[in-house]
Amino acid sequence: METWFLIGAASLIACICIAILIATIYFFIFTIYRKPTATLDNNIGANTDWYKHTDFISKCREWLNQQNREDVFIRSDDDLKLHATLIKNVSETKKTVICFHGYTSCSMNDYVAISKFYYENGFNLILVDERAHGQSDGKYVGFGVLDRMDALKWIDYAVKLFGKDSIIFLHGISMGAATVLMTSGLELPTNVKTIVADCGFTSAYDVFSHVLKRDYHIPKFPIMNLTDFLTKRFAGYGYKDVSTLDEVAKTKVPVIFIHGDKDDFVPVWMSEQNYNACTSDRQLVKIHGADHAEAYYVDKQTYENAILKFIDKYAK
Repeated sequence: METWFLIGAASLIACICIAILIATIYFFIFTIYRKPTATLDNNIGANTDWYKHTDFISKCREWLNQQNREDVFIRSDDDLKLHATLIKNVSETKKTVICFHGYTSCSMNDYVAISKFYYENGFNLILVDERAHGQSDGKYVGFGVLDRMDALKWIDYAVKLFGKDSIIFLHGISMGAATVLMTSGLELPTNVKTIVADCGFTSAYDVFSHVLKRDYHIPKFPIMNLTDFLTKRFAGYGYKDVSTLDEVAKTKVPVIFIHGDKDDFVPVWMSEQNYNACTSDRQLVKIHGADHAEAYYVDKQTYENAILKFIDKYAK
């Protein structure tokens, strides 16, 4: 009887361990490995209904496709070929916005709408494909931790292209927002005047833990610990290696935080925490009724007015 009990207990423990191992490998592959670019039918678990914005998006894409665009490339510190779409403003302005997109997306998706706004307000645009996305190389997604070093390269590229007196702004959406916030605490050239962070998470650890609980009803331990180990082993960084909270606490660059109050993929409390931790001039704008990465589409006027009013103070 005792022998059968021990065998049963051992079998149960073995099954649990196997299940945890399978879940760990699945979650690691699902989150860290490069994926095809998201579409309207595949929006990474966010609940945003993009179909209601298709007419507006189509008109914006038509405008974007008519612009004189150039594919440009740089090399990352780890020798990845990184891509961006460059749109030079005909006004020969010194103002440039460097844009970073969200997870599984690309710059020509996430910035199809707001590009027109920036262009009409006298900005050059550098629409970045982050590593392991779009036309950029990379096997593993960086979740801002690796991408912040790539962002430094793009800032350097912009200064060299438009001159030492160029005025640079950073704009990020979702993972791109985490990227620009993680970049904010680095030693940046004085050319960088303002950061726009739209629905950015605080760390890879925080957002993954939230998704585990929301979608799978799984506690953080031990899945997060094990996938963190795999990410360090293969992708070269850990989920807690960089937090936006730490970086904005030491930044000197003014930051405007934007977040939809309906967002349950990257909860609005993450932007609230980022705002509270930020020690530079800052502003928090909550867009009522907007889901994940939807703020611009839900209230275009508030979004644009907030950005212009904030960045105009530093566009000198």
